[in-house]
Amino acid sequence: MNYTSQHPSRARPEERSGGGCVVGEAGWVGPEAGCSHRSEEMTGGGYSASLFGRVGRAWPGPFSAWVPQPPRALLSPLPRRGLAATHPRKSYDVRRVEITPPEQRKVTFDTHALVRDLETHGFAKEQAETIVSALITLSNVSLETVYKDMVTQAQQEITLQQIMAHLDSIRKDMVILEKSEFANLRAENEKMKIELDQVKQQLMNETSKIQADSKLDINLERSRVTDMFTDQERKLMEATTEFHKKDSNTNSIISEISNKIDTEIASLKTLMESNKLDTIRYLAGNGDGFRLLKQRTSLQLLSSNRLNLLHRKTGFKNMMVWLGKV
Repeated sequence: MNYTSQHPSRARPEERSGGGCVVGEAGWVGPEAGCSHRSEEMTGGGYSASLFGRVGRAWPGPFSAWVPQPPRALLSPLPRRGLAATHPRKSYDVRRVEITPPEQRKVTFDTHALVRDLETHGFAKEQAETIVSALITLSNVSLETVYKDMVTQAQQEITLQQIMAHLDSIRKDMVILEKSEFANLRAENEKMKIELDQVKQQLMNETSKIQADSKLDINLERSRVTDMFTDQERKLMEATTEFHKKDSNTNSIISEISNKIDTEIASLKTLMESNKLDTIRYLAGNGDGFRLLKQRTSLQLLSSNRLNLLHRKTGFKNMMVWLGKV
């Protein structure tokens, strides 16, 4: 399958006219050999190229018999582009290292034998030399790509020494930083310890002050309560003494009043008895006077009872008035 079968709408005028292609210095095959075309397409930053298509039938081996075919369409040569290589990777202390100049490098295969083999398989001498030249160019480009990531043993030792020097410098910096950091941490630790001691001392002072104030307040309150209790006991004792005193006075007054009442009652009884005897004597001489005597006696008893009750009420009222005043 060629370019025309894949892209019929893109067939070039030379291809429609049935012309062949020539392999020159750019890699094109001439009409006398009936070669295939080369397609190039841009992909990203570089391009991929199919340098040589199938010529005639497919080759079962690298140098099998080649059967010529009718000449194919001549493709217009595209502008030549240099082979693009990948960008070199960034590494530690990157520097360009010249391994071997391209003109001094040895070819990795026998170019003369390859040219003769290509001539044996139907290629012209110029075509075979062009193919071999292209292969050498590709080999050199591949070696250049590989050499970009390679260094010599001497350069490797130099780089290793540089890395070790950098590591020693970093180690020294780390030691200095560690010492300075430890010194700073030690100073900060001492400062924090002093501050903590000050705070602890301040807290202890405040605690002692609060305890002293609390003890003083408790002692003052206890003294006040004790004084109040003593005062109340004293007042209670005074009240009890006064009560007993007034009770004794009241009892003496009651006894005195009772004695007076008893004396008055006795005198009244004596008076009543004398009156009774006088009345009996008077009525003894008069028969009708017995009834009057009886009535008089009843009236005397009633008046004496009323008098006793009145005396008792009066004495009790006087006693209550005196107690109320006390």
